Parts: sequence; structure tokens; C-alpha cells
Amino acid sequence: MILSHRSTLDPTVKQREQLARACGVARFAYNWALAEWKRQYEAGEKPTAYKLDALFNSIKRAQFPFVCEVASRASQNAILDLGTAFSNFFRRVKNGEKPGYPRFKKRGVHDAFLINNQDFRFIGKKVKLPKLGLVKCHEELRFNGKIMSATISREADRWFISVAVDLGSVEATLRLEGSKVGVDLGLITFATAFDGSVVEKIAAPKPLKASLRKLQRLSRVRSRRFCKTVKQQSKRYYKAKLRVAKQHVRIKNIRSDFLHKLTTRLARTTKTIVIEDLNVKGMLSNHCLARSIADVSFYEFRRQLTYKAKLYGSDLVVADRWFPSTKRCSHCGTVRDSISLDERVFHCSSCGFSICRDENAARNLRTVSSTGIYARRQEGSDDGSNVIVKPCLVEARTTPRMLKVTLAGTK
Repeated sequence: MILSHRSTLDPTVKQREQLARACGVARFAYNWALAEWKRQYEAGEKPTAYKLDALFNSIKRAQFPFVCEVASRASQNAILDLGTAFSNFFRRVKNGEKPGYPRFKKRGVHDAFLINNQDFRFIGKKVKLPKLGLVKCHEELRFNGKIMSATISREADRWFISVAVDLGSVEATLRLEGSKVGVDLGLITFATAFDGSVVEKIAAPKPLKASLRKLQRLSRVRSRRFCKTVKQQSKRYYKAKLRVAKQHVRIKNIRSDFLHKLTTRLARTTKTIVIEDLNVKGMLSNHCLARSIADVSFYEFRRQLTYKAKLYGSDLVVADRWFPSTKRCSHCGTVRDSISLDERVFHCSSCGFSICRDENAARNLRTVSSTGIYARRQEGSDDGSNVIVKPCLVEARTTPRMLKVTLAGTK
């Protein structure tokens, strides 16, 4: 398993200038390679990342001498990243998807560069980087394993280093036998967890909603200070732009802190975690709910659970998208035809059972881990991304549409 340790850097003024120059070189090499890839492809050639890297190295001293002022790995890894982007693009096209074509990188948005493991090393709370020397860090490297690479990036006015470490085979650090929890995600209550006896409702901080008015005010100030008739903007504009960037970073950090604490607690204390396979992309198409859905970050919650469950020895079970967690009665098993979004209390017409709809969904999701109905279990690969679909069982109470989907999954 490969994990990343991200730490804050404290570079000097000269080191900040050198880091910014390295980010610019990496961005320039990526954009140059993308333009050259398009030109060669339209001319009938078959470009590759290795050919473009060799071509760039042969002309950089004569045409782009500023590239030689930074570490050579910055431009080389940027071109190789473009090759990876095109490999993913062609693979998704072959699978019948409609991916976006690789785009040019922008200054102030893509400020990062990658260096290999032989180009840096940690010395306590300092890291030795090429062309920069020793740079102070906020903490030491906390993972013991094979260092693969490091990515140095900038967010607002702060610099970070993210070190990828291969830990090898990770043994389960904690595994509580018999503990199971069903987790239902929502907007009013971010997560409703049921472990068989206790129902826990977890509220999300929703940092974007809390800071929206301040963010709008800062954005208006930035827009007023922007002048279209000049090439070089004023210092007051860049100060306003930095305030907006800092506010965005603060929003992201609040959301990330909440998700990391929640997913770590679930993975450490529970043997089996059951969540639902939500169609987040389809949910974001609803313009009335898109901002609220993006603010709580459903997919990031699932992504963190995927690798943390493997790290701490838990089992992550993903219920199928067609599993009627909300429409099914957790008391008698009757499935309703439909339930509106504003109906917050579930009423069963067969047994008369009434319960909060989120709690009802969490109870139904918890049964998926034990019965295997509509279940998909995370297994296998090093990054935890492999999902093996288990054969679905047919229940006694199913609608015709669900029965069709269930039988298709058993073939």
C-alpha cells in the first residue's frame, strides 16, 4: 500500500522564488508537450511521452535556457504526466466513455512539480531538495517504508510537500469481530450510522455555506480591482486575489479535517462498514442541490473509507445503487413504490411502522453486510480501487424493475 505524508514547508524568500520557478518550468514543459502532441497527431505521427521528452531535452538549452535553472526532473516528470493523461484518455474512450481531452495548465491553479526519490532526502525536520538545499518542514516523515516520489505544491501563499511511501503489505492494526455499521449519507444530516443498537447522527460543518457571504464579498473586491486594459495588474489586485485563495483553502481544510476524523474513527472501531453506491455525478446535475452536495463531498468520504478500511483491517461493503434502502421497511421488509424527498418520516402501510427515513436507510444498509443482498465488496488491489460485484440474491418483496436488475446481476 502506498500512502502519502503531506507536510508544510517553511522556505526562505530565495527558496520561495526557486520553488515558484520550478512550478513554472513544470507547467511550461507540460503545455509545450501538449501543443507538440497535438501538432504531431494532426500531422499523422504517433507521439509518445518519451519521444517528446527526448525532443525537449535536445532543444531546451538553445531555445529555453531558463529551464536549466531548476531541477531537470521537474520538466521531465511533467511530460511523463502528460503521457499518463493521454493513456487514461484513450483507455476511457475505448471503454465507451466520453472523457475530457487533456487541457493546458494555468498559472496560479496548477502550481506543483514532481521529483523522484533519489533527488531528495529527509534530515529530521528538514528536507534536502535539488537546487534549493535544506528546506524546513513542520514535521518529520512519519511513515517507514520505501520512498517513491514527492510532489511540491503551493496553495495560496503556503508551500507543501507530499511524499509517497510504499508500506508494502499492511497488517490489520485493529479488527473488532462482530461489529457492523450501516451508514446512510444525506444533506440535512450528513451521516446516519446504525450499529445494531445505537443510532448516531453526524452533522457536517458545511464550510462553503458558512463562508459563502464572505467569499462573495472578497470576490467582488477582486473583480473591482481587475483592469482589462493593462497587462500587469496592480499590487492591490494580487492582494485581493490572495485573500480569495486563502478563503478557498480554509474551506477545503475544514471539510477535509471533518472527513478524515470521521472515516478514521469508522475504520478503526468497526469490522464491517456498509455504505451506498450513490450516483454523485447525477446528483450534481440538480442545480438546486449541487452546491450543497459538493459542500459535503460524498465521493471523498467513500474514497477515504476505501483505503482506510484496508489500512485498519476493516471490510467496506458498498450496497448496489438499486438497493431500496430508503423505500424498504426495516421492520417487515415491504418495499414502497416511491417516497418523495420532502417526506422525512418513513411510514409503512403494511405493518404501520414509522421511523426517520435516514435511520430506516441505515438499518437496511446494515443488513446488506450479513445477507449479501445487492452487495459489492471492496477487495484486492493495492490502491483499494478494485470492486468485485458479488452475485445478488432475489428477495421475496421486490418491484419488477428491481427484479430485472437483480436477475441480470446473477448471470
